[in-house]
Amino acid sequence: MSKKKKTPIKPKRLRRVKSGSRPAPVDAREEAERLFSGGEDQGGIPVQDITGGLTEQDERDIPEVLPVLAVRDIVVFNYMILPLYVGREKSVKAVDAALSGKRHILILTQRDESVEDPETEELYEVGTVATVMRMLKMPDGRLKILVQGLARAEVRRFTGNEEYHEAEIRILREQETENNAETEALMRSSREQSERILTLRGITPQDIMAVLNNVHEPGRLADLIASNLRITVPEAQDILECREPVERLRMAATQLSKEVEVAQMQNKIQNMAKEGMDRAQRDFYLREQLKAIKRELGDSDSEGEEMEQLARAIERAGMPKDVRKEVYKQLKRLEGMHAESSEATVIRTYLDWMIELPWKKISRDRLDIKEAARILDEDHYDLTKVKDRILEYLSVRKLNPKMKGPILCFVGPPGVGKTSLGRSIARSLGRKFHRMSLGGMRDEAEIRGHRRTYIGSMPGRIVQALKLCGKRNPVIMLDEIDKLGSDFRGDPSSALLEVLDPEQNNSFTDHYLNVPFDLSKVMFICTANVLDTIPQPLLDRMEVIRIPGYTEQEKVTIAERYIVPRQAKDNGLKEGELELGEGVLSRIIREYTSEAGLRNLEREVGSVCRKMARKKAEDEAGPYVVSTENLHTILGVPRFLEDETEPDLPPGVALGLAWTPVGGETLHVEVTTMPGKGKLLLTGKLGDVMKESAQAALSFARAHAGEYGIDPSFTENRDIHVHVPAGATPKDGPSAGVTLVTALISALTETPVRPDLVMTGEISLRGRVLPVGGIKEKILAAVAKGMKHALIPAQNNKDLQDIPEELRKRIQIELVERVEEIWPKAKSVS
Repeated sequence: MSKKKKTPIKPKRLRRVKSGSRPAPVDAREEAERLFSGGEDQGGIPVQDITGGLTEQDERDIPEVLPVLAVRDIVVFNYMILPLYVGREKSVKAVDAALSGKRHILILTQRDESVEDPETEELYEVGTVATVMRMLKMPDGRLKILVQGLARAEVRRFTGNEEYHEAEIRILREQETENNAETEALMRSSREQSERILTLRGITPQDIMAVLNNVHEPGRLADLIASNLRITVPEAQDILECREPVERLRMAATQLSKEVEVAQMQNKIQNMAKEGMDRAQRDFYLREQLKAIKRELGDSDSEGEEMEQLARAIERAGMPKDVRKEVYKQLKRLEGMHAESSEATVIRTYLDWMIELPWKKISRDRLDIKEAARILDEDHYDLTKVKDRILEYLSVRKLNPKMKGPILCFVGPPGVGKTSLGRSIARSLGRKFHRMSLGGMRDEAEIRGHRRTYIGSMPGRIVQALKLCGKRNPVIMLDEIDKLGSDFRGDPSSALLEVLDPEQNNSFTDHYLNVPFDLSKVMFICTANVLDTIPQPLLDRMEVIRIPGYTEQEKVTIAERYIVPRQAKDNGLKEGELELGEGVLSRIIREYTSEAGLRNLEREVGSVCRKMARKKAEDEAGPYVVSTENLHTILGVPRFLEDETEPDLPPGVALGLAWTPVGGETLHVEVTTMPGKGKLLLTGKLGDVMKESAQAALSFARAHAGEYGIDPSFTENRDIHVHVPAGATPKDGPSAGVTLVTALISALTETPVRPDLVMTGEISLRGRVLPVGGIKEKILAAVAKGMKHALIPAQNNKDLQDIPEELRKRIQIELVERVEEIWPKAKSVS
């Protein structure tokens, strides 16, 4: 019995499936040609038209057991042709199994698309049998396949295959339906709704409607519509699982109705947006006409008044001619814009910045030299050099008012008063003061500002400081300039080259302002702990003033004059309620602090004041006396015990002096010899400079062995080990040569070094003692450790004037020019 040949229906559109996305439908044949043109195509069968349905022979050709391909965010219907990307290991093996047979595979959808490796119970039990028509291997190991839906199928059971999912299936045959009036009405309604959706989305429906009109079976029409609807996976799965064709079409029609409502709402929103744009354009023209009418009538509006106020403010700001020209240009642009536009907001903010900058506002300097000297002495003890430099600046300013502001750089350990000194300078000058921390700054725009093309752009911090101060000649302190960084956002130190150059900063251009601003009246003061990390071009623009650490007596005086009264007041104690006995401050300095500055001293004094404040709060009668006897009860166990001079040093040990960013330090250098073959061992985490100093010391000892009674062949049968204790601390610097050669000679001659002697200096192979830096800090450290004698290079004689007289009385300082002079002074005579 022959069957009536059914008219084949060509599916025109489908989805290209990607993980997590559901793009618009595309033509299946064009997609197949595009995806599989070029590359390593594994071949396949031509794309077929199967919309005529499966024959009984076709059903018999489908095996009862098929490999399973799990997909997510898509449900595959009959007659669909779509590309899939396969990346999971089990899925790849399932495709390989299908290709090795008759290319049939069962496509099941995951219940939860977030599961990466779904088990069988996490898959729907009804899916679609498809044939793999094309397969292409991707460079990243994934597969790109083109599949075509053949028939709906139900899983009877999973076989338990461990390599890939495999299932025994049953084909769900299409039920026969009779074409009654209700079915015909449902099919017509579905076609009309589909055409309406396409029209609302702006798609020409003729070609697609030709395909839909040629489908006369309700089940096939339902599958074709459902495969192209933007519906959720559970909704699509319900349609797939429905076995009654008319009911399946009815479910698809319900989803179509929802889609029509969504498309109508989208169309309405788009029309509203378009109407809003048209209305805004119309309002703009009407507003411009209204302005013209009011100008003719002589009336003014609020916006016009605002523009006039801005123009008057620009005139009063005192901008230079070129700057004023640019600002008026921006004002004119603002007048022609809609007040609510984003660009108008940017221009208005820019005009506000330009108006508020102090173009002509200058603080009047206090040029009374004696009064300025009194203020500096009132705020800071000692610091004679710094005070003299400020008074010199004021004197020159008084004689030449047109002089440019200096660029000072205070260099010294933490806590010596660098930042507070800047406040005193501003106070003595009668200027505004602004502190700007540069520590960790890495963005060049922090200095030069951001260009106005960026969202949220602002001027740089220099311009912001001028606006905050309200004057064009404040004192701006650039704190921690030695801690600037740089990365992909630029180099702030390079941006500072223009700011800190008196010959260039009269026309500093901030990227946000985009006009020059005169910084020559600003007094810039920089602070740093060390100079090594400051780029040389930047350092060249500054006048360096070193602020060394304080002696114990200086700390005591500063504490009595400044720290104790301030802390007593801050902690609620009145004048006379706190009494510090004699020697209390000295003991706090020696036993509870170890620093070149005063920060820890202020903390400890504050701790004492808080203890006394508690007594006062508990109604204990004053005055509150702190003596050397009860100091340990108040502050606890001493943190730093004063080192006593060792009565004797073993041979091979010498005491040196080192400089660190936080002050001076004493350094033990130990040398020992042992049987060996002349090997030199260096330990203690020494830097390259100290390693070279040790090599130079050994070479000098070998060259002059006879002069010191050393066996010249000691390198043939002895190894030498040089060690500097505190091995976890890096040590480097050009000042340990003298100490190294002394310790080496001591070890080789088995003669001890004087225990009360410290030394510093570098050596050359010719025996010269070379000058070093940080002499004051090193002498301070030597006195703090109880040393009585110090050897320093003769060329450092000029640095002795920086050492207070009372400090020089506590230690005997001797100058040496040659290495030969050191050993007679260093060796122990006992």
